[in-house]
Amino acid sequence: MSPDAPPTTPTYTYALPLSTTFELIGYEVDHQVGLCWGIVVRSVGFAKGFTGSFKALGAGEVPQYTEVVDSARHTAMERLVWHAQQLGGNAVLGVRFDSSEVGQGLAEIVAYGTAVVVKV
Repeated sequence: MSPDAPPTTPTYTYALPLSTTFELIGYEVDHQVGLCWGIVVRSVGFAKGFTGSFKALGAGEVPQYTEVVDSARHTAMERLVWHAQQLGGNAVLGVRFDSSEVGQGLAEIVAYGTAVVVKV
């Protein structure tokens, strides 16, 4: 990909409405169900880690790592939706991400928010 080309980011859809804000336009929140989250711990893997390490020596984006992190966030979001549904929610508000290194080459990605029931 040329440096001038826009990044290609997959478009994901989820089974519930999700928002980073604490309201959903067009919906009325009936009640809060509780905190929900999705967690995933990923390693980069040898092949991507090896080639990514060489790319990291130079300046700029390291696509091998970007792909892994994007995939991990998507997985964390799927688990967030599942947890919200298990709690009885039909939407998630205040969605946030957090990440941290949990070991050599291992990253934890957490998606969290407030599971709510909205009137449809």
